[in-house]
Amino acid sequence: MKRALPVLVLSVAGLIPLWRYAPSHDTGSSSQAAAAPASTPSAPSSGGAASTVVSGSTVDTEKGPVQVEVTFEGDRIASVRMLRQPDHPQTTAAVPRLIEETLQAQSADVDTVSGATVTSDGYKESLQAAIDARG
Repeated sequence: MKRALPVLVLSVAGLIPLWRYAPSHDTGSSSQAAAAPASTPSAPSSGGAASTVVSGSTVDTEKGPVQVEVTFEGDRIASVRMLRQPDHPQTTAAVPRLIEETLQAQSADVDTVSGATVTSDGYKESLQAAIDARG
């Protein structure tokens, strides 16, 4: 009986952080992305082709939402920017590699980054949606 009370108190104390945990759902950026135009022409580059910016769909992964924004110059992918990504160390390390491979491949056919498989899959899905949206 002497052990029951401390065990009960410590069990409840250990469960309190679980009860208070609320995952972040960044709904602000998704409403901003929806309000922004799907493609935005910018000033012509030296080649005369205008840039077009297209946002990919938001992909909900088990690590968090993933969304990319792709800038096209003519038919080429000029840059890729992450609009939403999971707040995770492996994701932070994987994003530059995914973007670099995308710029080299000029498609969504890129290798999955080891240790960030879930984020890589979400990235490729959102990237393909942006490419498809451009047409």
